[in-house]
Amino acid sequence: MHAHILLVEDDDAIADTLRLHLEQAGFRLTHERDGAAALERVAQDTWDLVLLDLMLPGADGWDVCRHLRARRPDVPVIMLSARSAEAHRVLGLELGADDYLAKPFSMLELVARVRALLRRVQVARGVRDAPVELRFGRFRLDPVERRLHDGDTTIALTHREHDLLTFLARHPGRTFSREELLRRVWGSGFDGYEHTVNSHINRLRTKIEDDPRDPRRIVTVWGVGYRFEAGA
Repeated sequence: MHAHILLVEDDDAIADTLRLHLEQAGFRLTHERDGAAALERVAQDTWDLVLLDLMLPGADGWDVCRHLRARRPDVPVIMLSARSAEAHRVLGLELGADDYLAKPFSMLELVARVRALLRRVQVARGVRDAPVELRFGRFRLDPVERRLHDGDTTIALTHREHDLLTFLARHPGRTFSREELLRRVWGSGFDGYEHTVNSHINRLRTKIEDDPRDPRRIVTVWGVGYRFEAGA
């Protein structure tokens, strides 16, 4: 079955071009022009990936992303925006986007990023020979269901948060640079900033640290990167 993509874009010319290229690539596409309508779509249907413009009528892309992350943290999101400043990229990634493309962008690059992200999700969801769960302290990380459990409480993780935490938890005591984490978790084709890693680390700390301001599990190694302490 072809992956079903929700495109939220108020520029019909851009949306038509995206539809042409994505459908030629074999994807199914549903288009919404309005942020408020997209919020309803997110609640009603199941999506394999969301392409999300930021400047929208009704509700902006930030609101749609927050709503989607609250309901379906596992759905990958690629943000599209004419705002290319690093601050906007960082904010988009802080809100849980998996990738960010500044307009104007190459349609071939967009299709390649969609394929790469869906491929990573498919591989992660299809893993059955991985350990049933990873344990550290009171936490249990299920790599099959892609859920983090704190006792009887389930903690929602985005697709990328799960990949990053799983990678770190499988390599306790080893220090990784931001560049290496980008390469190992995001993939060598990811064209992003090292600050992306910082943003995701900060979000993970709010979910697994007793005091995110004084982290004991994901430790900063100054001048180098990050280290995961399973026994903290």
